[in-house]
Amino acid sequence: MVLEWTRPGLSSPLRPICDLRVLDHFIKEAWDAEAAMRACKDACSIATNFTVPLTRVDFDVWEAMNIEEKAQEVQSGLHVLNEAIGSLQASNQTDVLQSHVDASISNIASIRQVLRSVSIPEYVPPASGGEDEETQKVSSISELFQVHSNFLRGKVRHLLASAPVCKQGVS
Repeated sequence: MVLEWTRPGLSSPLRPICDLRVLDHFIKEAWDAEAAMRACKDACSIATNFTVPLTRVDFDVWEAMNIEEKAQEVQSGLHVLNEAIGSLQASNQTDVLQSHVDASISNIASIRQVLRSVSIPEYVPPASGGEDEETQKVSSISELFQVHSNFLRGKVRHLLASAPVCKQGVS
C-alpha cells in the first residue's frame, strides 16, 4: 500500500496538522491585515457591503454540536470570507490592500488544507440557495478583516482543537 502512494501522479495522504501554532501563523497574518486596513482608512475604502460569517460562539451550543455540524459552520464561514475578500481582487486598490487580499485568499486555501488533513469535511453549499442565517453585513474593509481575524481565532480554532484525530494525541 505504501508503494501505491509513491507512484508518480499519486498524492500521499495528508498527515494530520493538529498543532495550533500553524493556525496561529494564519491568525497573526489576519490580524496584521486588520491592523493595516485600520491604518489605511481613506486610501483603502470601498463603497460596498460585505457579507461575512458571524464570529460569536455560544459555547453551550457549540459543545452540543457534532463534528459535522461544526465543520459545516466553519467551512461555510470560510467560503463566505473567501467570497468577500475575493471580491476585492477586482477593485483597483492600493498595493498594501492587494498584498493583504492575496495573502488572505492564499491563507484561507491553506487553512482548508489543514482542516482536510484532520478529516474535516469540505464545504457543501446548502441546497436551498438562500442567504445563510449565520452571516452579517459589514461596510468597511477594516471590518471585513476584523471578522476574518476573529473567525480564525474563534470558530476555526475551536473546530481544529476538537477534531477527533487531534484529540487522539496525533500532531
